Amino acid sequence: MSTATAMNADELARGQRRERAQFIGLSLPATLLILIIVFLPLFWLSSLSFIDRGGELSTENYQRLAGDLYIEAFVVTFQISAAVTALCVLLGYPLAYWLSRKPQHTANLLLICVLLPFWTAVLVRTYAWLVLLQRNGLINNTLLSLGIIDAPLQLAHNLTASIIGMVHIMLPFLVLPLYATMKSIDGDLVRAAVGLGSSPTEAFWRIFVPMSLPGLFAGVVLVFIMSLGFYVTPALLGGGRVQMLAQRIESTITIFSNWGAASALGVVLLLMALALVALLHRVFGLDKLFVR
Repeated sequence: MSTATAMNADELARGQRRERAQFIGLSLPATLLILIIVFLPLFWLSSLSFIDRGGELSTENYQRLAGDLYIEAFVVTFQISAAVTALCVLLGYPLAYWLSRKPQHTANLLLICVLLPFWTAVLVRTYAWLVLLQRNGLINNTLLSLGIIDAPLQLAHNLTASIIGMVHIMLPFLVLPLYATMKSIDGDLVRAAVGLGSSPTEAFWRIFVPMSLPGLFAGVVLVFIMSLGFYVTPALLGGGRVQMLAQRIESTITIFSNWGAASALGVVLLLMALALVALLHRVFGLDKLFVR
């Protein structure tokens, strides 16, 4: 009996080894591809950030980041990202809730409208907002023709225009995970709370909102992290008055030809984004947010 048990254990061990070998063999090409196209450029970028303009190893590029010009770019980047995230929440939560309460076929049609921005290039969408917001744009001309204003408003080439354009681009990234979470919430729970004496508003805030938080947090993380690296929209709609980190990196390369300083900026931005994700993971448990 013991001999048979030992043989079964050996066969089980050999089967597990074969499975591990097959798994490694199947995943090896993808792992090598990720190493080549992701980690190799990151390693090159990190090493380049420690080389000064004289070609020597130095921390000069990182020391320069303590200057007022770079600190201002960091502050502006995080302020804009936070403002865009907050506006997406204010606009996206009611929209996702409204969509989740619609019948499935109606919600599918409305979701197509939410996804329409994905079918147009970011550059085209940004120029569309520029046409709408400029001094001779559609909005100013309409307001002038209606007699609401006497002179064109400065709607473009400022911080407000940059935020408007970014919100338009980032809103679907919050609505989609939030809608998926809201759709999975059983509406009978809210109706049961109302039937037990709770007001509809109280039932919404105490039952529906807490159950929708995983989708909300997932959308907030996506919007904020992606907003940190925006370039085209603030560059065009900001008119040079709004300098985010991506624009500072571009100007450091094109104007000053300083690849080391630009690499240092990129490394710091990446580390800050990773630190933010790690903090959110520790506070909210992001592994639970994206798995329902």
